[in-house]
Amino acid sequence: MLDDLDRRIVEILVEDARISLKELALRVGLSSPSASERLRRLEERGVIRAFTIEVDPAALGYTLQAIVRIRPLPGKLHVVQDLIQQIPQFSECDKVTGDDCFVGRLHIRSIGELDTILDRIADKAETSSSIVKAQPVKRRLPPLV
Repeated sequence: MLDDLDRRIVEILVEDARISLKELALRVGLSSPSASERLRRLEERGVIRAFTIEVDPAALGYTLQAIVRIRPLPGKLHVVQDLIQQIPQFSECDKVTGDDCFVGRLHIRSIGELDTILDRIADKAETSSSIVKAQPVKRRLPPLV
């Protein structure tokens, strides 16, 4: 569990992972060495896994997103999973319970590109795809309390 200070540190870093240690310490009311120690402990505990950047796929020409539900044919689960991992347009994919085995998010440049990707899977799985119109909730952390 996180105490109030750790929660505040994580919230600040979620907003700006590039914040300087000095500024972070100032904003949470600690000395730089104390903030550094808190940060180190958060990393050691696995609360903070990485400091990263966010890239806008649209700026790279990937103007469309698709959500694809994938149901492998009998005996093809591992083949399909390996294939999904090899297709770089899949920005994320979850293995799920229910009728489908996988739900993936693809970043694509065109509907034709989506067709080409789905054609690679078609003889190994059934798919159902939806084009994303908007993302009212961006990927975010669960509540820190």
